[in-house]
Amino acid sequence: MKHDVHADPTQRGTKLAGERRMPRVAVVTGAASGIGRHWAGVLARTGGYQLALCDVDEPALRTAFTPGPGLSLHAFDVRSVDGWAALADDTVGRWGRIDYLFNIAGGGRPGFLLDVPLELVDTTIDVNLKGQIYGMRLVGAVMARQRSGHIVNMSSLAGISPTPGNELYSAAKCGLRAVSLASAVRFRERGVFVTVLCPDLVDTPTLLRHLHSKPEDVALIHSAPRPLSVSEVEAALFRAMRDRCLEITLPRWRGWLARVNNLWPPLMLHLHGPLVRIGLARLARRRRERLGTA
Repeated sequence: MKHDVHADPTQRGTKLAGERRMPRVAVVTGAASGIGRHWAGVLARTGGYQLALCDVDEPALRTAFTPGPGLSLHAFDVRSVDGWAALADDTVGRWGRIDYLFNIAGGGRPGFLLDVPLELVDTTIDVNLKGQIYGMRLVGAVMARQRSGHIVNMSSLAGISPTPGNELYSAAKCGLRAVSLASAVRFRERGVFVTVLCPDLVDTPTLLRHLHSKPEDVALIHSAPRPLSVSEVEAALFRAMRDRCLEITLPRWRGWLARVNNLWPPLMLHLHGPLVRIGLARLARRRRERLGTA
């Protein structure tokens, strides 16, 4: 596995709260590519974890990881309740418990609402919201029974500030953020923590797909000075494990901009045009750098 590995917080002199000496059991969805693959690789290389890695793309999952005594592979669609139930049962049967659920699987196709096919409504909501809720419900029930655990959900800044041109994805990620924050209160009463992570655009295969999309559909997504690296998301995930906070935004300054826009929605009417112009210029530069085209 070709992954850069940063030290576990426990190896940097900062103990994770409630840390035990026995290996911790972690479920990672979306483990075949992008953030999920990088994060699963980090945990595998760091050591001290028994991993249940999940993705709908079984060939890519098996190319990235080799199953063994401390690592199991599960090829299923997060939209499948039966798939989630089988994952929870198998993981508890193997290792007796589940300490972490990293709900990373997701994705979508940008486009103005009137331009996207109707079937994309179900796909986007199911993959980015319902699938994660199924995981929270079924894996969260295991954690509640054992009175410990931590669920980390991968939302987006688009889940804080609705993003024109990416309305369906925003709707799903807004919903995921809402269910994360709302359920976190009652989960804590059962010894389970919930963190929602909201990053800006991350440099993954999704970014490459954006470069082939209609510029006007992805311009706002590319308005940041640069995409985040998977290593920056990795650091945020370790921070979530260490601090067990409710929410993390990346980068912090864009997170505050998203919050302000969400607090006063009319602001988007004024910001949209300038941000789109900035995004188009930055998108054109990224297309030249990566594709050799304008």
